[in-house]
This record gives sequence, C-alpha cells and structure tokens, in this order.
Amino acid sequence: MDAVHFGAGNIGRGFIGETLASNNFAIHFVDVNATIIDALNERHEYDIELAAPGQQQIHVEHVDGLNNQQQPQAVVQAIAQTDLVTTAIGPKILPIIADLIAQGIAARQTAANAQPIDIIACENMIGGSQFLKKEVYKHLDPQQQEFAEAHIGFPNAAVDRIVPIQHHEDPLAVSVEPFKEWVVDESQMKNPQLHLQSVVYVPDLEPYIERKLFSVNTGHATVAYTGAYYGYQTIGEAIQDAKVLQQVQGALKETGALLIAKWQFDPQAHQDYQRKILSRFQNKYISDDILRVGRTPIRKLGFDERFIRPIRELKERALDYAVLLDTVGMIFTFDEPQDNESVHLQELLRTQSVPKVVQQITGLDDNDLVNQIVTTYQQKRDAIS
Repeated sequence: MDAVHFGAGNIGRGFIGETLASNNFAIHFVDVNATIIDALNERHEYDIELAAPGQQQIHVEHVDGLNNQQQPQAVVQAIAQTDLVTTAIGPKILPIIADLIAQGIAARQTAANAQPIDIIACENMIGGSQFLKKEVYKHLDPQQQEFAEAHIGFPNAAVDRIVPIQHHEDPLAVSVEPFKEWVVDESQMKNPQLHLQSVVYVPDLEPYIERKLFSVNTGHATVAYTGAYYGYQTIGEAIQDAKVLQQVQGALKETGALLIAKWQFDPQAHQDYQRKILSRFQNKYISDDILRVGRTPIRKLGFDERFIRPIRELKERALDYAVLLDTVGMIFTFDEPQDNESVHLQELLRTQSVPKVVQQITGLDDNDLVNQIVTTYQQKRDAIS
C-alpha cells in the first residue's frame, strides 16, 4: 500500500514513517527541505535509533521524497492514487498544504477514484484533522466537497513520542524515545477497514487527546519553562533539580485531578500513566533543548492550549490550579531571542499594560483569572530582575 506523508522531519521519519513502514506501506515524504528529499530519493531507506539502553536500530525502506515547492503536480498525483495521507508538519503549516491536498482530492474525483481514504493530521493540537478539513474545503468547489464528504475522511488523532532536537552528519538519521502512542478517532474514518498495527482506534478521541495534551504537553512544557526560569539549557539538566521536578509533579497532579473528574479515568491507572511520563522526561538518552520545547510561548498560552484550558476547567470545578498558574507566570518571563514568539511577547509586555497583554494572549474574559495571572507574572518577573 502507498501513503503520502507531509513532513519529512524527525517526527515524520522517526514516528509516523516508522509506523507506516512497519505496516508495509511505501511512503512518499513531502517536504520543502531539499537535502532530506534528495537523500530519500537517492537511498530509499533510512535508520532510526531508539534512545534507550542498547540503542536499537530500526530500518525503514520503500521511501522516496517529493518537494512540494518544486514538484506540486507530483504531490497531487501521489494523493490521487494513495491509500492514506498523514501529516506531521506543525499546526501553522496545515493551511499552507491544504491547497495541494484539495488538488489531490479533485484529481481523485477526475480519475473516478472512489476508493475511500483517510487524511490524518498527526499534530500536537486538538482537532487537527478536522481543522485541516476546513482548510482543504476552502479550496474545493461544491461538487468536489460532495465527493470529499463521500470518500475522504479526516479522523482526528492524538500522537505522542518525544523526538528531541538532534544533529547528525547523515540527514536521514533520527533518534527517538522507545515509547510511542498514536490514537485515531474511528468514528470519523471513511476507510475503517484500514487499521494500522500499533495504532489504537477509539470511538471517542477527546478523552485521549486531553489526557495527552494535559499530561505530556503540559508536563514537558512545565519542565522547559521552569527550567528556563532557573537558568537551565536542557530538559535533562532541569529535571534533575528538585524544584523543577516538584513543579512538574504538581502540575500533573492538578491536570490529573481534572482528567479524572471529567473523563472518569481510573485514578490508579492515571497515576501509573503519569509516572511513565516523568520517566520519559528523565530519559538520560534524550538530550532535549529547553529552547525547542519552550518555543512558541504565545501559542502554548492559547485559550484552548495546555495551560489555560486546564486552569479554566479546574476553576469551573473549584479544583486547585496553583502550580499551573505559577507556571504560566514563568512562561510570561520566557525571554528567548531565537524564538520569534518569545521576542514578540516580551515586546508586548514592554509596550502595553500587562492585563491587556494577558487578556490578548490567553483569550480570557474572566477578569479574576486574568488578575491572578498578572499578579503571578509580576511576582516572577520581580524575583529575577
């Protein structure tokens, strides 16, 4: 079988590509990185190293590359014939690739290819595939939309694997943690007969998306921003500090209380899940930069993102959110010249009133909560000034 995968970076090759290959897919990687695309076309194979004792190697073959800037029609033709489309390209890039996907769907219709397929956005966001669907439909006329409704599924997914920033002489080499989780909403699929081994299919994805977002993403970001606040450069260094470890444990305790109250997760099973997460952050074989994990703080402070949403929902339930609030205060002090969002956030804080910036960034209309964040940020800022 064939798959078209948008995003030939470390996550694309080291997670989605590995999973597709283990399910006997030939993979067409789509990307703008000419070095990676050329290497894929030259070798048609690459190796993945597990960041764990023994450093096991996983071999991936039957791959090639398509440069969507230089070969757009080749991408369209690939989509017209493929059995599955996936992405691991970043939420902000989804609207950019939507037109090409729409052209591929139109080409399927023109070729009378009625084989149902699914397009799965494997991104760190809630509702990624359905978001992509809306963007794709902007480029389809009514008849094409009707065809898509009948034959093209956009099932949401939750994905989880730590793939740290890394540098190799070989442009295709990639190191990943052993743990991986890919969960798909089966109710939104158009081709439910296609089940990938090692992928979990569920009738309702939302509990699993929130569990991952409010545990792994909230926890990882808490280590990063707390570590940055105390002057560390890497996740591994930061989490060895008792203050950082205590902060992430506290944040996970709060989000865990929300998840158990909201979705009735078994408390003991969820505690085991959290312990597994902490052990992943402490993996000495993964050296992840705090800059990589902490980048785009404005996005991470969004209304439905990993901090503000659990804080909102904990407050609604009269549950504790003190550690999450404390972490948000540290995020507003995150000053990283290499990250555009960090630079923009600090400029806003210098030129506008803090309550206005907090309200603008978080989207909150709860004045009490805005004031709590303002006070916490000012305390954190004053402590390091």
